[in-house]
Amino acid sequence: MHKKSMIAKKVSTICLILITVIIIISFSVSIYGLEKTYTNTLGMEFVLVPSGTFTMGSPPNESHRGTSEVRHQVTISKPFYMQTTEVTLGQWHSIMGRRVLLRRKGSDNMPVTRVSWFDCMKFIKRLNKLGKEKYRLPTEAEWEYAARAGTKSPFSWGDTIDCDKAMYGNNSLKHDVCQLYVKSIKLEINQPAPVKSYQPNPWGLFDMHGNVWEWCMDWYGDYGTKPVIDPKGPESGNMRIRRGGSWFKYGHSCRSANRSFGHSATRYQTTGFRLVREIP
Repeated sequence: MHKKSMIAKKVSTICLILITVIIIISFSVSIYGLEKTYTNTLGMEFVLVPSGTFTMGSPPNESHRGTSEVRHQVTISKPFYMQTTEVTLGQWHSIMGRRVLLRRKGSDNMPVTRVSWFDCMKFIKRLNKLGKEKYRLPTEAEWEYAARAGTKSPFSWGDTIDCDKAMYGNNSLKHDVCQLYVKSIKLEINQPAPVKSYQPNPWGLFDMHGNVWEWCMDWYGDYGTKPVIDPKGPESGNMRIRRGGSWFKYGHSCRSANRSFGHSATRYQTTGFRLVREIP
């Protein structure tokens, strides 16, 4: 009996220690704001992206590789929250209102499009005035790091893209390769899909490949070849970075490393954005 009592006491002590450790860890996570997910008052969902190092750009043998996709080592030194979806029409209207001019039609869960880089800045400025959180566009390096989600292949799921993996090729006039599939899952042709229509990447981010191009913070410019930490692109330029591909054309444009750009004032029907929430 004495031996059983001693064992029971040891088990009880171990359990108490484990519970204490769990409470301490949970408390530490809570006070530093590092919960795995976060939802703000507008219903915008964010997922925690850890710090880390990855190879940005693409290898020379990657199909449809662009000449500007020079491979180089990038370190993201701090974790951040990335919005799980593109900013939706509902979220846009809740901040910017419903203007008669440039009225954007569609359901609240559609990604907002025809927004310039300057429009994104206005949205972010108004959003930041609502509370203590600080939001911004992702840098190009943060965007690719989050899109890859720890993978090294052209797409977060592998080497090739299929119509069931992402929204692309949904244009009757330009590239209609996926329209039969789009119809089969009861989505509309000749436009993007509602957010979360396709599976997320390994880090829980939806539509990093396809649906709509996404504005990044950076000016467009050539990469260097040396390792860098938290790069922010050139200090000035003529064009801003867009990433991710879209419903409008080709699947290879949706590669993690693919780069595009546009003038800051242009409102493309294929382009939207998603946000980063900074961790203090």
